[in-house]
Amino acid sequence: MSRSEDPNTPLPRMAKDAALQWAKDYTAYMARLTDVDLLPDTAKVNWEACIGENDEVADDGRYSLFYYVYSPAPATEHTRIVRKLRSELPEQGYEMTSYREFKSAYASAVFRARNKKNDYSVEADTVGSGKTRPQRFSFAVRTPCMLPPGAKQQQF
Repeated sequence: MSRSEDPNTPLPRMAKDAALQWAKDYTAYMARLTDVDLLPDTAKVNWEACIGENDEVADDGRYSLFYYVYSPAPATEHTRIVRKLRSELPEQGYEMTSYREFKSAYASAVFRARNKKNDYSVEADTVGSGKTRPQRFSFAVRTPCMLPPGAKQQQF
């Protein structure tokens, strides 16, 4: 949801295919920045409905995208990865919202940040328990609620 208190504030507009391309490009950028590989076959695309403050769901085509992809980077690299993101992404307008360095499978690495200008968010963290699932590193992005070009924004 937009930071604005007015539920009818114009939403940013972007076609779904452009949003997906941005998500792929930005997760790849984070991987390059931290010098790790990605596992493209693990990528997941989740188109989500935008839910308003009072549980409203519009039928005007608005959406949010949550996209993630794993890296095979070993747990011994996870602290280095989140440290690098913590040092680099603020220069691009991202404000860190959560951070933890890797300590164990129960206190794993976490980096979360939100872009102050456009409300995009990024996440990078350890996934998998290490006991029943292999530990990997995940790069994820989430768009704010967006409207496809040409769609008429529903008013509430």
